[in-house]
This record gives sequence, structure tokens and C-alpha cells, in this order.
Amino acid sequence: MLRVGLTGSIAVGKSHVVNLLKELGCHVIDADQTAREVVAVGSEGLKRVVAEFGEGVLQPDGSLDRTRLGAIIFGDKEKRERLNAILHPLIIRTQDEQMRAFEEEDPEGIGIVDAALMIESGGYKRFDKIVVVHCRPEIQVERLMRRNHLSRAEAEQRIAAQMPQEEKMRHADFLIDTSEDFETTKERVLEVFQKLKALSRLYTHQG
Repeated sequence: MLRVGLTGSIAVGKSHVVNLLKELGCHVIDADQTAREVVAVGSEGLKRVVAEFGEGVLQPDGSLDRTRLGAIIFGDKEKRERLNAILHPLIIRTQDEQMRAFEEEDPEGIGIVDAALMIESGGYKRFDKIVVVHCRPEIQVERLMRRNHLSRAEAEQRIAAQMPQEEKMRHADFLIDTSEDFETTKERVLEVFQKLKALSRLYTHQG
């Protein structure tokens, strides 16, 4: 199975691309979903987070209080790194288990991990190929304004706080530009999918 990392900045149309790839038969893991699973009630991850940060990070029902935990680590690099050191290995292990299950079911398939901060975290190095979704900067600003009901200044500020699109694009094996209409994007996704499919067969037979 070909293991693919898919990433892209805020409001570039990543979710739309992921949905198209799912329709084409790719097996997709949402990194945000995995991050929630590893701190579910009763999980090893949640126990470790509580041991590190105290019972105060729990809701009355025993689930993680993300707002409270966020307030503790916000602006504190050392605490953020401690949290990452607990969660990242668990997230990677869970994703690897899911990938193995996909591979058993579909050896020549394409397994995709969809993660917004893949380049920033260095997690992209685990994959055979990297796909970066991008669009023209003015379109990104307009989409973010529309989606989150923000002013232009607010949208630009949020975008500026992230790694620039150009930096992410430098790490890509395949680029998908969503600047044009849905049909053009769909054609590009299909083109990339066909290349990934050919690579998947190659990787499977080499393995």
C-alpha cells in the first residue's frame, strides 16, 4: 500500500480534495479524529495527560476539557512540548495500526493521512509521497472571510500566523491547486489519483 500524507493551509479547499479522493476509493485517516481518539475517556492517552497536567483538565463527565488544557499550554512552549511528547507517539501508533488494517483489506490501495500541520511537525517524513493542496492567496483570504465570517484584516492575520503556503508546497511530490472551479479541481485530483494508483501498484510489487 502507498502511504500518502496530505496537507494544506487554512481555507485552501483541503476537505473538498479529501472527499474527492475518498470517492475515488482512497482510504483516508483524519489526523484531528485520531487526536480525539487517543484522549477518549478511559484511554491511555487521557491517563497520561491527567498524570502530567492534573485532574483540572477533565470535564465533570471524565472527558478531556480541551479549552482548559488549551489555556494551560497556550504561550508555554515547554508545556506544549510535554503534551506533544505524550500524544504524538500515540497518534502515530494509532494511524499506523489503521494503515495496516487498510493494507490487509486492500494491498494495492492508497492510504492517506489528512493533517494540517504535517510539515510543521515533521510528520511528513513518514510517508511515501506528500500531496499539498493550495490556492491563490487572494482566494484563500476570500474563502476564510466567507467561511468564518471574518473581516479581511482578521483573515489575513490568521493566515499570517501559519506556515506560508509556498513553504508547504516545497515539500510536495504532488500539488493540487483549487483556485479554479470545482470541475478543474476534480480533473487535477483525478490526475494525481491516477499517478498515486500507479505508484501504489509499483510499491506493492516491489515489496
